[in-house]
Amino acid sequence: MEILDYGFMQRALLASLMVGLVAPAVGVFLVQRRLSLLGDGLGHVALTGVAIGVLTSTAPVGTALVAAVLGAVLIELVRARGRTSGDVALAVLFYGGIAGGVVLLSLAPRGQATNLDAYLFGAITTTSAADVAVFAAITVVVLGVVWLLGQRLYAVSDDEEYARAVGLPVLALNVVLAVLVASTVVLSMRVVGLLLISALMIVPSAIAQLLARSFRQTVYLACGIGLVTSVAGTSASYYAGTPSGGTIVLLAIALFLVVTAAVAVREATARRRHQWQAEVHAAHPHEHGEGCGHPAVAHGDHVDYHHDGHLHAPHRTGAGVHYDEHGEHLASAPVAGKAGRP
Repeated sequence: MEILDYGFMQRALLASLMVGLVAPAVGVFLVQRRLSLLGDGLGHVALTGVAIGVLTSTAPVGTALVAAVLGAVLIELVRARGRTSGDVALAVLFYGGIAGGVVLLSLAPRGQATNLDAYLFGAITTTSAADVAVFAAITVVVLGVVWLLGQRLYAVSDDEEYARAVGLPVLALNVVLAVLVASTVVLSMRVVGLLLISALMIVPSAIAQLLARSFRQTVYLACGIGLVTSVAGTSASYYAGTPSGGTIVLLAIALFLVVTAAVAVREATARRRHQWQAEVHAAHPHEHGEGCGHPAVAHGDHVDYHHDGHLHAPHRTGAGVHYDEHGEHLASAPVAGKAGRP
């Protein structure tokens, strides 16, 4: 475990652990609302915040958090109160964030924007102890809000009209969710980068939806997948010498493809089994057994049933029940039980 001998990798693994937990915990609600690209939009707004921090020589994490939260609140207000549809408002957020970042960075003194790639694509090994402390505070707040308001956020994400009908404050909950997304974006920008954070929020949630049977299971499974892929991607990037953000996202996407293929194979097998059982039932609609009304005939280590002039042997397997025909019924065959009706 030489990776733990270095302080910068200890901080990197702590940061990746926090991001792996928080990003999917918020992302499941975005997937439920079909707003998977909201994280990207707020990431672009956070870029403007980073540019403001670079231009004013202040902490880019703080200015990025303020800009992302303001952008999140603004887009929810526009979507709820204005006549602009959600996708148009999101597009404006995209382009406005990029344009603002580019213009402000162009005004910065030469050389101050040299570390911009660390925010765009992630540079987890540059995470400082102060960054870890800020990330820990954001993690506690985001997970606490999700734990307290999870059921209400799910209700709004699943059906806004129903949530409004039962008296839930839909606008306020939407704003809370948008602020959680903004906070998660800022938390994750040093780990996977502003341009890749949406993938870590969405892909583990998409994998969990393929496997889980309830929303609660989806949240827990998504957080587990996010944690594993984030920490494993960070560790792999150390040994492979690759960027941590891209490595984490590619690992998550690879897992998504594997799970998707496995689920597709499972569903295809289930369809074939169902079709086979339907064909067996159509060909032999009567299921034999004790008290079925047909003569039972001992046959080796099992019992056959005399039906329509044949000996039918029911066999139960994991795929269901199938019947073997063991030839014409012989009058001399010993009867194993009460014959019932002919």
